[in-house]
Amino acid sequence: MFVRYGIRALFLVVISFFMVTSSLAQGLKKALPSKVETSEEVFRWSFEDIPIGHLPTGWKIEATGRGSPLATWQVIKDSTAPSGKQVLALVRVNHHSGGTFNLCWTDKVSFLDGAIEVAFKAVSGKIDEGGGIMWRVRDRNNYYVARFNPLEDNFRIYTVKGGRRRMIGTARASLPAGTWHTMKIVVTGERYACFLDGKKYLEGRDAHFKKAGGVGLWTKADAVTSFDDFKVALGDKK
Repeated sequence: MFVRYGIRALFLVVISFFMVTSSLAQGLKKALPSKVETSEEVFRWSFEDIPIGHLPTGWKIEATGRGSPLATWQVIKDSTAPSGKQVLALVRVNHHSGGTFNLCWTDKVSFLDGAIEVAFKAVSGKIDEGGGIMWRVRDRNNYYVARFNPLEDNFRIYTVKGGRRRMIGTARASLPAGTWHTMKIVVTGERYACFLDGKKYLEGRDAHFKKAGGVGLWTKADAVTSFDDFKVALGDKK
């Protein structure tokens, strides 16, 4: 009898262990970006597991520019989203500054070389429209950014150093606002290449930021923009 009850108790302990382990795994899965197993280290945020009105774990809202309230970024429902029904969006700018850069980024992924891709939809904006990708982000005043502006029909790459923006590349590009497009940047050392909807528009070299940094999303002034399916592929670290 003792043996029978002992085996039953051991069975219950094992079942409890697997239930707790499964619960912890599910919690971690929702808190962190999904990781795709390839020869590179790839992180992907589809925003489907993030509660509406929240940000992904480890992301923060900041701004480049003084004296302006921070914009409101949050996960919202969007039935037109390319990878599901939820997106990360700047929904309210909360300021009237034409010179403020609205940032939503994370330092939980350290990016030096590799590729970053995102789907984006320019929703509205009178001073500015559209947005783009940040990388090698040191802080809110120091980073690279590539952005598309449908109001100006151009695609540009900048350095932002000490809070001051300097253009290092520009190309004419005409894509309609209000619909989804893709942006991709590929970086190896000082070399960069920037793509819209799979077409290369920009390439060149720059050596302002040589160390790994965070990654994120960017708009300027009153640009209200939605983003989906944010993917970061880290290059070979060897």
